[in-house]
Amino acid sequence: MIHRHEHQEVFDQAFALFWRDPSAAEQAAAMALLEAQKEKKLERPPPASRRLAEAFAPKTDRKPEPQDEPPVQDAVLTVSDQERLQTMDFEAMSAAEIAAAKREIQRLTLPLDLRRTRRTRPDANGPITDLRRTIRQSLRQGGEIFAIAHNRRTTRPPPLVVLCDISGSMSRYAQILLHFLHAVTNQRDRVHSFLFGTRLSNVTRQLKARDPEVAFQMVAHAVPDWSGGTRIGEALARFNQLWARRVLGQGAIVLLITDGLDRDGAHGLADNMDRLHRSCRRLIWLNPLLRWSGFEPKSQGIKAMLPHVDEFRPVHNLESLRGLIDLLSRPTATTRTSR
Repeated sequence: MIHRHEHQEVFDQAFALFWRDPSAAEQAAAMALLEAQKEKKLERPPPASRRLAEAFAPKTDRKPEPQDEPPVQDAVLTVSDQERLQTMDFEAMSAAEIAAAKREIQRLTLPLDLRRTRRTRPDANGPITDLRRTIRQSLRQGGEIFAIAHNRRTTRPPPLVVLCDISGSMSRYAQILLHFLHAVTNQRDRVHSFLFGTRLSNVTRQLKARDPEVAFQMVAHAVPDWSGGTRIGEALARFNQLWARRVLGQGAIVLLITDGLDRDGAHGLADNMDRLHRSCRRLIWLNPLLRWSGFEPKSQGIKAMLPHVDEFRPVHNLESLRGLIDLLSRPTATTRTSR
């Protein structure tokens, strides 16, 4: 019944809820409440406990309320609310609107433009002649060649590397964008996600968990500097030193999500941005400050980073995320010379 390691805890909770004694459960709940009042400390419930409680809750039959007139559905207001959600800033959303935005993000897909690789696959109409396979097939016919085998180069999307700022000024956006990263990580292969504030954390393995609650809880345990300061130059230097050669091969695309406000005053930021730009095929900077029409790059960090990016785009609502997906699905207009 269990096919993944992270399902073990969920199965234990379901097993306990199914075979429990109703009276014992009430006593345990009362004791837990008393202990919580004594210690004055609330522990976070295990992952998926809310969904398990809803699944095992007793169903109550409610009689439908009498209605004198059938309800009138206003389709205009529904479309208006949907459009308002698309353009609303993440920072201005209420809790219900954030939950609706997270559901929309989970349904987004990210089709990157395909690139040809050196690998080939058999194709009867392919342009490449496969002499080795042709000779092997002729041996079955006594050495007579009746057909010539052909191959075609395979195509696959390039790797996607995401560097997301989780400092205090970016915490509200980072919490919502993590849902986007989780959806992309579970839809595609070769997606690498990194979070940085005062240090760099690789959360690729944590975001691969299918259950979002389990994934975000694992991320919370792995990242110690959430909503702290920002050291963009130091984080990029560590990425270039430890991870660039591992994840930036085969024409990787890099998404840098930050507002550019560096705590260290852009110390070493330009050099590390230049090295990152030279190591990838496309470097796209997503900045929530671009939501303001009068935005000007006045801070030292933004001035140091701007000359080394291929695209500078906003990321503050669902519409900006859809624009990013449309950008990544199109082929690159210009090809930068190799350095």
